[in-house]
Amino acid sequence: MTDSSARIDAGQTAPEFTLLDEDGVARSLSDYRGKRVILYFYPEAGTPGCTTEACDFRDNLNSLKSAGYTVLGVSRDAPAKLRGWIDEQGLNFTLLSDPDVAVHHLYGAWGEKSLYGKTVTGVLRSTFVIDEEGVVTLALYNVKATGHVAMLRKKLKIDA
Repeated sequence: MTDSSARIDAGQTAPEFTLLDEDGVARSLSDYRGKRVILYFYPEAGTPGCTTEACDFRDNLNSLKSAGYTVLGVSRDAPAKLRGWIDEQGLNFTLLSDPDVAVHHLYGAWGEKSLYGKTVTGVLRSTFVIDEEGVVTLALYNVKATGHVAMLRKKLKIDA
């Protein structure tokens, strides 16, 4: 399977999954049916770029919630590491642990990328907006950590 074959496009049904959250509680995408979800994949809790991105979601969560969105972050990190990061940064949304990157693969959020001029295989920073029926309405790959939430809000027409 090539990286591009796994990509999700708008209009597709979002792949179902069940992952543990920061407290070790199993969370399934279907738990959020009837709600709009912003599902984002990031490389590693506690790294500078991922902290910038997570804090941006934290700081904009009220406007996202007011527009009817629930934010879920996904990484390979263990639940205990996610809990520590949430507490350290005051994050106010759910983080999910995907240690075997199975869900990353379902969403095409794992593959080759360039890192400091070298080709490596890893997490492709990606975001998916999923509607109340479980259909992807927006699929964004290789997003930048800085300015990501502002760009997302603009695309979703959400005011501050």
